[in-house]
Amino acid sequence: MSQASPETQIRQVVDLTRDLREATRHGASMEQIDELVGEGLEALRTIIPHDLATVMELQDDTLSVRVARGILARPEVQEHQLSLADFPSLREVIERGRTRAFSAHDHSDGDGDTFDGVLDLEAGHSCMVAPIRVRDEIFGLLTLDRTECGMYPPEEVQLADVFAKLMAMVLSYGEQSARLGRLHRQMEEQNRLLTEHAGGRAEACRRIEACTSAPMQRVQELARQVAATTAPVLITGETGTGKEVLASAIHGWSARSAGPFVPINCAALPGSLIESELFGHVKGAFTGATKGRIGRFQTANGGTLFLDELGELPLELQAKLLRVLQEGCFESVGSDHTVRVDVRIVAATNRDLEELLAAKAFREDLYYRLMVFPIHLPPLRERPEDIVVIAKSYLEELSRRTGRGPWELSDRNIAALGGRHWRGNVRELVNTLERATIVASGAQLNLVETQGREAPSSGTPSSSVWLTLREMERKHISDALRRADGKVHGAGGAAELLDINPSTLRSRMAKLKLK
Repeated sequence: MSQASPETQIRQVVDLTRDLREATRHGASMEQIDELVGEGLEALRTIIPHDLATVMELQDDTLSVRVARGILARPEVQEHQLSLADFPSLREVIERGRTRAFSAHDHSDGDGDTFDGVLDLEAGHSCMVAPIRVRDEIFGLLTLDRTECGMYPPEEVQLADVFAKLMAMVLSYGEQSARLGRLHRQMEEQNRLLTEHAGGRAEACRRIEACTSAPMQRVQELARQVAATTAPVLITGETGTGKEVLASAIHGWSARSAGPFVPINCAALPGSLIESELFGHVKGAFTGATKGRIGRFQTANGGTLFLDELGELPLELQAKLLRVLQEGCFESVGSDHTVRVDVRIVAATNRDLEELLAAKAFREDLYYRLMVFPIHLPPLRERPEDIVVIAKSYLEELSRRTGRGPWELSDRNIAALGGRHWRGNVRELVNTLERATIVASGAQLNLVETQGREAPSSGTPSSSVWLTLREMERKHISDALRRADGKVHGAGGAAELLDINPSTLRSRMAKLKLK
């Protein structure tokens, strides 16, 4: 191989690193940057002959091979790590900022070779190490090895020093570019979610505000109080009561309302995917991870993350969730890079977390961290005053969304709605209304059950929905209180209608949580 003049070689090095820097200009990912660095190492071989070239990244006191090229770049080299505590000469190169060529004496009587135990190289082989740093920012080392015995000549040491300095600038620029690329992707995802949920957020606030029952007035009061803070919220209640609507309303009433509201159902994904969905992953983190992806936490940065069905979150992920709650940071799957986020957590569950605690299926420390501000969302059967309000609101929303309707609720329909048990809560009510609008021939609705029968107008539950004795007693007392306009004792009071002592009735009401 003919040797070019030193001026030509330096110009080649500068041109090479300039091309690398230009290639990172358009938001390259870390994987793309590493590929570009590898191409740079391969091209460097025409200027400084070598059989192995590596870029070793420094984290704390450990050097890890980040990129390796050359005929000796075997898999074990790619996975190689070493501690600076075992290699004082490498620490000196980093601290002094000077490129150094090692001699046979350095290998035999000094620290030993950088790749001892990984490559079977003779003690007198050519070896050179250059620090990769920009001012006070240290990335690691550039190492060059060739099996030919002897030392790298001074002119090649000088070239390696120039290349390492320019490579440091490339890596610095590339990492900034990658960071900007991640932020750009995060902003795109946030904008998508903001657009998607902006209307839903306002609608959620309206739905909660429209509820007139005493239990829901109390829920709204609590929700508004906690919305003004950054405290985590735990919403409990039966399936279908509208926990996501309440979570969205809390976000809408908060100072974070301009940020994203990001929901995720912990029960809807297999355990193997939930971690990636929450925290993201890097390319190659697992089979099928052909490219990196940011998780829901990063997408929700500056806003609210709604964790639905929290009780289904695998135990091993609960510790990671607790860390985010306490410290605001996490690592993506397959990455050791710490990501910091500012996210408000609203969680929801229809399960008894205390039972999960007793069964060792839920972490006690996470439980108490989330129980800072619990809100219980009562089932629809405990707030019958809200049934018609919710029904009318949903029908209006459905008409706006589909362009069909509008529909009216007749007195017969209102009586039918009030007479049902609604074991499926708001979700069942909404499904019933949607079925009715599909079969309606005009503005009038005919509320029917799944089996096609008319919804019962009395308090008697259908055969497919059987009340427990406690539920039947609660409904019977509620009906009596409604008929008596809320009057408990005296003439025409609920106690007289039920033919029981007023104090006994008050005791039963307290046990059944009736006001």
